[in-house]
Amino acid sequence: MKAGHQSGMTLLSILFLIGVFGLFVVAGVKLAPAYLEYMNVAKALDGLKSAGETSPAAITRSIEKSFDINDVRSINAKAVEIERQDDQLVVRAAYDYEAPFIANVSFLVHFDKKVEIPAQ
Repeated sequence: MKAGHQSGMTLLSILFLIGVFGLFVVAGVKLAPAYLEYMNVAKALDGLKSAGETSPAAITRSIEKSFDINDVRSINAKAVEIERQDDQLVVRAAYDYEAPFIANVSFLVHFDKKVEIPAQ
């Protein structure tokens, strides 16, 4: 009689897959705040289109209020670039977010949001 052939995963391979899956979960948990904060930055800049502000000082104040309300800490309103190009204002928020991962390994994420506001 022949012994039956067993198929399936061993305990070691199951533990390995759980470890790899766990690393992805930890990475997601560490990076989620960065992307949530970026969505607040993008919402603040997109809100400038409907606010009707056309002076750089008023735009900076509006951004500063929005950043304070939404608890944005990775970039401040003074770091947001405001340039006049042709007949519009270009508002750009470019910043990096560093999230520690494990031991001396970190994630560095670069965010860059640009909004064009037509001059009135």
